[in-house]
Amino acid sequence: MDAEITVIGAGVVGLAIAEKLSGRFNNLFLIEKHTTFGQETSSRNSEVIHAGIYYPEGTLKARLCVEGKELLYDYCRKYGIPFRRCGKLIVATTGEEISVIDGIRDTAIKNGVVDLVELDRRKIAELEPSVFALKALYSPSTGVIDTHSLMKRYEINTMNNGGQIVYGCEVTGIRKIRDGYEIKLLDADKNDYIFTTSIIINSAGLTSDTVSRMAGMDDESLRILFCKGEYFRLNPPKNKLVNRLIYPVPLHNLVGIGIHVTIDTGGGVKLGPDVTYLDSNVYDYKVDPAKQEAFFHSARKFLPFLEFDDLSPDMAGIRPKIQKPGEPVRDFYIREESRRGFPGFINLIGIESPGLTSSLAIAGHVCDIVSEII
Repeated sequence: MDAEITVIGAGVVGLAIAEKLSGRFNNLFLIEKHTTFGQETSSRNSEVIHAGIYYPEGTLKARLCVEGKELLYDYCRKYGIPFRRCGKLIVATTGEEISVIDGIRDTAIKNGVVDLVELDRRKIAELEPSVFALKALYSPSTGVIDTHSLMKRYEINTMNNGGQIVYGCEVTGIRKIRDGYEIKLLDADKNDYIFTTSIIINSAGLTSDTVSRMAGMDDESLRILFCKGEYFRLNPPKNKLVNRLIYPVPLHNLVGIGIHVTIDTGGGVKLGPDVTYLDSNVYDYKVDPAKQEAFFHSARKFLPFLEFDDLSPDMAGIRPKIQKPGEPVRDFYIREESRRGFPGFINLIGIESPGLTSSLAIAGHVCDIVSEII
């Protein structure tokens, strides 16, 4: 075999997996169709280190988020990656939302999140004088991170471990062969290349279902749906009025967690993302200025100081969802596919939030799977 392990996709999760495995195994390749890492979902998100509050008990999302959060903070301290453990308020602005807040706390405790604090209006005002809420949950372990710096460190460590990263090459075909797989690549100059590998780890994000189908696994329940989220920037000087992440109660079935307030490591503040399932899987990163009205009214419920002109269009990202509109929340799909007849093929599909927070924990989980089959 030309390679022992091939990871497809250099987003934050693929990079974390490559770093972990390249430290344990020889002859690892990381293949990425773009000319550098993290050009899709990994670079177009809120950059939040989540606490693990919302996800259903017993799911990979819950377990890997709680585990991954502390791993990520330790990693940032070790390598000097910019982060802020700024904390988050989940706010109830109506009596009906207060009961939802209580349910969120119960779920968080079941997931092992034990540091949440209930706040009344007086204590909310002490922490965030410019925020309106009747009741809030305060999560001190939620934070934000410089995702680019994180991915760069994953990349450097992978190469230092002896892993080989190939940018600008798209996987166009996968064929099962004896003891492994044959992978066909197309480079930027439209040249075809073929190489062989014992193990494939499919971490292709928005096209992970396509990669799985290339190998022969056509599962409609794992079809990726492009779910767009847009952001608006809170312009200076109003950005100075918020010091923490401010979240409304989440949407039904966790389709999204509502238009929230996110700060970044540089002190900028943005609102978003919203939730829009795209009719087709097109890379639509346009921000619709007409949505400013909806963002304004949504955020003004808990940011009473907000005026319409305080907002300006910022950016958009796309979530790789396997949860269809109206369906219950879906868990990460991380599985070695021997049961489908594809031994040594590990699929990671539907790795949306909290994928960033969970990246190191996901890498450890995948490493355990690889260790069982090698």
